[in-house]
Amino acid sequence: MAYIYPAPGVATKQATLVIKDKNNVGGYTTNAIMTVPAMQDITQGNAKDVFTWTQLDNTGKFNLPTTSANSISGNLVLEKDTFYGDGSTDGIQDIGIQGAQTQSIYVDFELYTGDSSDGTEGKFISGSGYITGLSPTVSSDSPVWVSPFTVTVDGEYTISDTAQVA
Repeated sequence: MAYIYPAPGVATKQATLVIKDKNNVGGYTTNAIMTVPAMQDITQGNAKDVFTWTQLDNTGKFNLPTTSANSISGNLVLEKDTFYGDGSTDGIQDIGIQGAQTQSIYVDFELYTGDSSDGTEGKFISGSGYITGLSPTVSSDSPVWVSPFTVTVDGEYTISDTAQVA
């Protein structure tokens, strides 16, 4: 068996999430990719909807699967330039994750799930969608700002052996 593990701190094997502005909003000269730093956890969601109904001639309910709501979500420790933007006029890096949510920027994303051995066997989950769900918080028990985040996927995921977002 070859278990998938995120290998925290091992650059070629660790789970990573990259995003970029899909439509190059703002007329930037480049459309740079942003690697989302300091993720505490990440979840690939696939919520399959089910239509349920009852009939007068039956004591049980009937179910029929319908479409799915796909998402990538997690929690991250906030890093100033990535969250608020670095003012570089370089695609999504200029406005940051907060700006992408506020401006409803349509993003491409790619999640590298981690590896099973030498940095060449991991899978990539990619797609397009919107950043939602930011809700930064800080407390005396957690003296750094942390925030949940969600990339609400528009349509389906693509699963691949090679990177798709470039």
